[in-house]
Parts: sequence; structure tokens; C-alpha cells
Amino acid sequence: MHLWQEFRQPNSISEAIEDLLNAPAPVVPIAGGTDLLLEMRQGRHEPANTLIDLTSVPEMNLIEKRGDSLYIGACVPISQILTSTLVRNNAEALIEACDLIAGPQVRNTATLGGNVAHALPAADGTIALAALGASAEIANHNGLRMLPILELFLGPGKSAIDKTSELIAGFYIPLSTQGQASAFKRIMRPQGVALPILNCAVWLEREERTVKEVRIAIGPGGPTPFRPTAAEALMQNQILDDELIKEAVKVVLEQGSFRTSPRRATSEYRKHIVAGLFRDTFNQAWERSKN
Repeated sequence: MHLWQEFRQPNSISEAIEDLLNAPAPVVPIAGGTDLLLEMRQGRHEPANTLIDLTSVPEMNLIEKRGDSLYIGACVPISQILTSTLVRNNAEALIEACDLIAGPQVRNTATLGGNVAHALPAADGTIALAALGASAEIANHNGLRMLPILELFLGPGKSAIDKTSELIAGFYIPLSTQGQASAFKRIMRPQGVALPILNCAVWLEREERTVKEVRIAIGPGGPTPFRPTAAEALMQNQILDDELIKEAVKVVLEQGSFRTSPRRATSEYRKHIVAGLFRDTFNQAWERSKN
């Protein structure tokens, strides 16, 4: 059985949208294809009449500064993000998350856009982007619009993007300034399985011993990527000590929904390990923010 009948390779976002709207349906966009092609072969995704390869769109392959933001195109391979000094200097949590995605061969092909587009609540890149306060640039026939990263997700595997008429073009991350830093850590099964039991990312801004601002992302902590905003509010403008961390963990457990997953871990185990994971991730970002 053929997985697709027609293959198109647009050279601009506008051409890609034109193909998405007018090519023989069903139309499926592809970049790395590391998940998509496997799902097609296994029958978990319907075959495409038209496959649209986005990797030749220049705007979707850039890593650059744009104003006060870092821009990463949706088709940039994970391995290229890992070697970018610009990303490392402004979004170290994303570097650490990307370094845990699959293995080297997959990272050479897989893209950040694909990692986010699958809309999984614990995806490594997604959790890092959520803590970094990223926004997604969405393309459709009306042009480009910005959407806060968490607004992309409706549920496990369910995206707010209309796949028949819209594409994720790229991501914007605020540039890092003095006193700001981020970190990402994961607890997972053996490396050969590479499934996260729990992911955590923290971005913070400090002033001496005071937590001026903090963003926390944990996954899976619910049906969508989870930001424990109550814990963030609790820590904001507070002097850091062990008691503050303990109180923040309590609020994370109250606000989150840590479910049992047969292939990963029980709800009880996830609740048990979240305190240590959060503390380690926060402390890593805190130490980095000194520099």
C-alpha cells in the first residue's frame, strides 16, 4: 500500500498554505517525519493523497534573533538546535530537552515543530518551551498569527491547529537577560526505552536571594502540558529557602493531575518523585542565574 500518491515541496510558507488548501486531499504536511511515517506504516494515521514536504521553506529553517526574541523555525532539526550557541545562551532548558529526544539519528531528522505538533502532554521540547514562555507562529491563508505555546493544546494528541488549513511556522522565545536562567530535567525508564516518567523545566529571574519571577512546566501533569501557576505565584518575589521549595511542591501536587500510565509509572510514583525532580531543576536554574 502506498502511503501517499503525490509529493510536493513548496519553497515558501505561502506556497505551503496554498498546497495545504488546494492539493488533492487528504493532505499531510511533513518535516522530519520520524513519528508521522511510522504511524502511517503502522496504520495509526491515514495514508495521504498529498504529502507536503516543508523542509525547503527557508523561513521554517532559521535560528536567529528577531527583536527581543529568539526565533526557531518549526523545521529546524533537533541536532541543529543542540549545536546553536544562540539557543544555548538564551534557552538552555531547550538544549537539555532536545538532548534527551530519542537518539542521534532521530535528532538529525526530527524537528521541534513536529515535537510540538503531536500535542503530547509530556513532550520534551514542549515542556521546555512552556517554561521559557514561548509563543508559536501560526501560518494560514490570512497570514501569520502568534499563539502562546500552551494554547496549542486541547488534550492528549489534540491540537488547536486546524491541520487542514494551518501550519506551525516557528517559535519565539524571549531573549535571556542578566539574572535569568532555565533548566530541564527528566526522570525516565532505561535509555533504550527513552519514555519520560516525568519531565520538568524551570525558567526564573533572580535578584540576589529573591525569586523575582518563575515559570514551571511539568509533564505529564494533566491532559495538556502543565504550568502550576499557583506555585509560580507563591514563589514570586520571595526569598529562596528550603521552606519555599517545600510549599511550592505542595501546591504543584494540589494543582496537578498525575495519572497512571501502564507503560511509564503509577500516579502515586509520579507524585512521589515530583518533589525531588522539581527541586533539582529549580536549583540548576538558580545556580545558572548567578552568571
